[in-house]
Amino acid sequence: MSWRARARDLGFSAVGVAPVDRLADAARQLRAFVDLGRHGSMAWMEETLERRADPRVLWPEARSAVVLALNYGPDGDPLDNLARPTVGNISVYARHRDYHDVLKGRLKEVAGLIARDTGADVKVFVDTAPLMEKPLAALAGVGWQGKHTNLVSRDFGSWLFLGVILSAADLPSDEPAADRCGACRRCLDACPTGALPAPYQMDARRCISYLTIEHAGPIPEDLRPLIGNRIYGCDDCLAVCPWNKFASEAAEMKLRPRPELTAPSLAALAELDDAAFRALFAGSPVKRIGRNRFVRNVAIAIGNSGDPALIPAVKPLVDDPDPVVSEAAQWALDRLSLLEASEGRLR
Repeated sequence: MSWRARARDLGFSAVGVAPVDRLADAARQLRAFVDLGRHGSMAWMEETLERRADPRVLWPEARSAVVLALNYGPDGDPLDNLARPTVGNISVYARHRDYHDVLKGRLKEVAGLIARDTGADVKVFVDTAPLMEKPLAALAGVGWQGKHTNLVSRDFGSWLFLGVILSAADLPSDEPAADRCGACRRCLDACPTGALPAPYQMDARRCISYLTIEHAGPIPEDLRPLIGNRIYGCDDCLAVCPWNKFASEAAEMKLRPRPELTAPSLAALAELDDAAFRALFAGSPVKRIGRNRFVRNVAIAIGNSGDPALIPAVKPLVDDPDPVVSEAAQWALDRLSLLEASEGRLR
């Protein structure tokens, strides 16, 4: 069986091959992004810039990149929770088992077949090395980078996980994907915090996914009200893409959402200590950010809920040992207390 056929049998939704020496444009865009400081506190992005710009710096023998994609399409509207301010909204990709665990074993099997067929060395990557997966995926014909900078597929919309196999063999390349965004700007208009200043540009410092996942310190106060109840990531720019009309629900059972992560109660999440956090998010990508950063996000969501009934849930967090959690909880308590006082005056 060919490696491409086996990749399909393993559940990969799309497969493409690109040469590794055609990332010059993407590398220039990345350098501009870093030079403008738009990477925020992600110092590792600047430190690994040269390796990201050219896979051959990461691995000199690399000649081809095999990009494999797995559909994780949601079973409903991922923005439904935004109208339910007392529950937390977790990004679609994190409502199920960690995709790294789902992809890596299958990638290794495909890589083994490529090595068998070519006699050349291979290396496997799943979002854990300084590779520009999305530009490589576009070169390999898997999709194109939309105006929100994420990958878009004609067949699967915005919902694809990516894995990359670097090969020392010169494999036949696929045709790059054409950009089909046209005049549409729905993703730019949908961003709650204005993190997309222009088409194909991202300012991570204003991105809710960055703020709730990558950023460890206090979230800037002017951005907090715009976060709403998004407690881990943000799907707004992905969800509004018109190409999602072709998307389908994930076929892989391990990527089906866990019920307890679909619309979790903010009050219940505020009670999580470290052990309970680890138990709830075992096997989930959410676990990576740790209890304190997550509960910080929950406190901000409670402050945005507009529901004084959540005061008892957030009040104990004011005395949390972590100063970032404590400060976020005090901010939330002040907002809800003002609202409660205002409602009392109106009665």
